[in-house]
Parts: sequence; C-alpha cells; structure tokens
Amino acid sequence: MNRSSTALLFGTALLALSSGAQPTFAQQPATSIRPATVPARPAAVPGRPVAAPAQTVAPAPRGGASCHNGMSFDRFLADLKQRAVTEGVSQGALAAAAPYLVYDQGIVNRDRGQRVFGQIFTQFAGRMAAAYRVQQGQAHIKTYAQAFARAEKEYGVPPAVIAAFWGLESDFGANMGNLHSLPSLVSLAYDCRRAEMFEKETIAALKIIERGDLSPSEMIGSWAGELGQTQFLPTHYFNYAVDYDGDGHRNLLRSGPDVIGSTANYIATGLKWRRGEPWLQEVRVPVNLASGFSWDQADLTIKIPRSKWIAFGVTYPDGRPLPSDDLPASLLLPMGRTGPAFLAYPNFAAYTEWNNSLIYSTTAGYLATRIAGAPPMRQPATPVAQLPFNEIKELQQHLVRAGFNVGKVDGVLGQASRTAVKTMQMKYGLPADSWPTAELLAKMRGPRAEPSASALPAVR
Repeated sequence: MNRSSTALLFGTALLALSSGAQPTFAQQPATSIRPATVPARPAAVPGRPVAAPAQTVAPAPRGGASCHNGMSFDRFLADLKQRAVTEGVSQGALAAAAPYLVYDQGIVNRDRGQRVFGQIFTQFAGRMAAAYRVQQGQAHIKTYAQAFARAEKEYGVPPAVIAAFWGLESDFGANMGNLHSLPSLVSLAYDCRRAEMFEKETIAALKIIERGDLSPSEMIGSWAGELGQTQFLPTHYFNYAVDYDGDGHRNLLRSGPDVIGSTANYIATGLKWRRGEPWLQEVRVPVNLASGFSWDQADLTIKIPRSKWIAFGVTYPDGRPLPSDDLPASLLLPMGRTGPAFLAYPNFAAYTEWNNSLIYSTTAGYLATRIAGAPPMRQPATPVAQLPFNEIKELQQHLVRAGFNVGKVDGVLGQASRTAVKTMQMKYGLPADSWPTAELLAKMRGPRAEPSASALPAVR
C-alpha cells in the first residue's frame, strides 16, 4: 500500500507495469500469488514464553553484511534493539518480540530475485476495477456508513477513495498476507539493499507492540512487512493509525472502522489530500485538437486550467462540456493518444505517492470514480498497438545509446523511458505522446531498418 516513492515494497509480487513509473516494486493486489501458509500463533501472554515463528528460517550469512561493516547478525540485532530502547521501546516489548527477531534468508532472496512483468492499462484496470469490486466498495460504504461519514468530516477524504484502496490492497481484508512481519523486517534491515529503510520499519513495528496495538504473534502480513487491510508499512501504521472503534487499540487487521479512519488520516495528512477537490476524471480528446496544443503537453508535470483544456476541445466522454474554471489539471494518457484519456487533478498526486506505478495509481483513481458512481470508461475504438517485450527492451537500448538514462534496460517502459520516448518522438516529428511505437523503433534503428511488424496489444 501507501508506499512513498522511496518505500516501494508492496505486498507479495512486483508489478513494474508497462505504462507506469520507473520499474518499481508494487503490490499486485488481491489476486497476487501468496507465499505458503504460515499458521498464526496465539497472542503473547505476560509471563509465558512465546514460541518462535512458524516459518522456517535460514541462518544469517557467516561473513556479515558489508553495509554494517561486516557485523554479525547477532551484533547488528543487539545494536538495533538498543536504538529501539532509545526511541521508547521497553525491555518487555523487546522480550515479547525476541522469538520473532530472526534472520530469514528466504525473504532476502525473494527481495533480490523478484520478477517483473507488465500489462497494458485497460487489461489491468479491467481486472482490478471490475464490477464486483465496485459493488463491494459500495456495499462496504453502506455497511460502515458511520465510520466513512466521520472520516470524510474529519479528514476530507471521500468514502469512494478509501474504499478503492481498501479493495485493491486486500479485497477488503480477504488477502492481507500470511507471513510473520518481524522476521521479514529485521532480515531486510540486515540486508544491504534497503538497510536504512527497514531498520526504521523494524523499530516502528516494535513501537506498535509497545503501544499495545498488536502483539508480535498478531503481526502477520505480506512478505515485506506491510500490515493490515490497506497494507501499511509499520512507520505508516505507527504514525497514522487511529482508534475509530473506541476499544483503545489501533487494529488495522480486524477493525473496519480503524481501517477507514487510519486510511483517511494517511491520505489526508501524509499524502496531503485537498478537501473538496476531484482526483481523476475520464475525458474525450478529439483526434484533431485545436491549434496551440501538441501531444507533448499530455504529461503529469504540465498543469493547465480546466478552461484551457476546454479551448483545446477536451470534453466529458459523452461530449458534454467540462466546467470552465481555473482548476489545474494534467492530461493523462496511460496508453498514448489512441487509448483512454483522463484529466488528473492535484489530488492525483496522492495516488502516485501511495504507489508510484502509473498503471496502479491510475487504476486506483479510476476505481474510486466508479465506486462514486461514474460509468465505465470508454474502450479504445481499435486495439492500441503495444511493442512486445523484446522490442521495448531494444528501444531502451537505443535510448541509452542516444544518451538517455532510462534506468534498468528490462523491457518495462517506466517513467524515465517514457520521457526519453517523448523527446525522441519530438526529434523525429512524431506525435509526442510518450507511447512507444514501431515507427519510432524503426527510426531509432537507423535509415535502412525496416519497421517492426510485431506491435501487438498483448500482455508483456
């Protein structure tokens, strides 16, 4: 969930998506492949020893982690516990957590060896924003009407926005993960790939125990340590969780009201939601736009008053005019100029901060509009041609040779690659909508290269 763009560890699988942000770790919500079941253990009882976590763990590397100056895991853990004490964690909480503060090489292997795959936006949104999830979101808003009303009054976040994240992250609590969180967190803290981040997350998890919200044995979630029905990292859990059901605890695993209030608090306070403003809106963009507009202006970094978009010929999908006002908006084309089109408002930044995959964030915003009553989006009149994996990778290689930093050359078109594509489209006089085409690839191959014959609208 709500990973900031530096956290990037969502749930159990990678969705570095073809039209999204730079190859990014992003949760595949609800339908993701979960690790083997780990039986939940009873809550800790004062005065009784706590059994070790159920999953099998491998010993820490003998040589020690290089980022910790070769320090052994035991020494690293002792130092980490001391840091936790200085930040207010008691010896009692540390004793309760101790059986779970073990190294698990399997978690580190999973973090290092994650696979990436892609889908085009209409396929991903069609699956993740399906009618059943819209209906479930609306039903949950009715079931928890009081909590949703309170959250909107206190934080200004509409119920549909909360419900959409709730549905995408865990199918309303049905798929929260089934691994003990503390072994995952402390293992990733000892590993060097994101050591500083996970040291903070481990200490935050200990603070949650100290505060009495969850016991160590109750901390069961995704493999990278996210917790609860909207998959909070421990730092977000500790900082933004609220007690909405009045039982004295902030329980995001089992309390619907706590989930609603906490998610609203995070969106409003952590992600700076703007009360009373829209977030995403499907629009229709005419093929022949008014003079003064070029496709390179379809970019989240370019914000134009809504009245200006009207002048360019942008309308509601059914042709009705947009409100003529100064509300800034960006034109978002997740599949280029021949695919779906949206106006993204300042509140859309909350979505890209929650998960910086463009396909995930656009799907989450779109699902929220559907739960709020918007009709299904219009499908492209004809299939949108997409270069297959090997040709996107080839295109990235050409972009690197042209001097662009596109990150990892992996066949996944991230934001850096899209920006480079737009620049080269402008250079060659092509419509600069950031969508890679066979024509652009042919031009980058050289004057004697033949255009690609395999631009397919298929899953990569």
